[in-house]
Amino acid sequence: MSTIVVVRRAGLAVLAADTLTKAGHSKDPAEYVANHQKSFRVGDSALATAGPTSMKAILQAHFSGLKRPPRLDSVAALVRTWSGVHAALKQGWFMITTEGSDAAFESTRSDVLVANPHGIFGVSSHRVVQEFTRFYAYGSGSEYAMGAMYAAWADPALGAEAIARIGVEAAAEFDGATGLPLTVEVVRLAGAGRQRPPRKRG
Repeated sequence: MSTIVVVRRAGLAVLAADTLTKAGHSKDPAEYVANHQKSFRVGDSALATAGPTSMKAILQAHFSGLKRPPRLDSVAALVRTWSGVHAALKQGWFMITTEGSDAAFESTRSDVLVANPHGIFGVSSHRVVQEFTRFYAYGSGSEYAMGAMYAAWADPALGAEAIARIGVEAAAEFDGATGLPLTVEVVRLAGAGRQRPPRKRG
């Protein structure tokens, strides 16, 4: 699994993710895997995935193959975009959708966080799209990350990046499927001064 977090504060949207790859009882730490990053960029958006390891590469391939860049700038746009993502995963990437009879919708099998100049968003595996006002986390260590970020948020001296790092670091400390180092993507929010493209930090 993974731990991915997103934080919005003081004109910045920050996305952070761990770098551990895990399969059953085995794990591949970042120093053994060249493409260990769980985040990627689409236009002015930074995205991170929690779920199957293959999902990041598949989403990158899907988005790069579109005739027009995907809309990721609002809840409504993400709902429409992810409807297309789900259809593509079934038809072109052979995603297995079998679920229990109590499921209302097929699962996309992955949770995704998005940070862009328009805000911070989450798309759950059942395509529930939410826009967050402060912070959020997905993945196996999300409960630890949420608790740590909640405590950190009370300190006005901590910026968005510091809070995001604290969230992933707490998850790595207590969740067996989350591992450091972490990666960070920083996006300046619209209306917060001169626009800058997302930048990656280790």
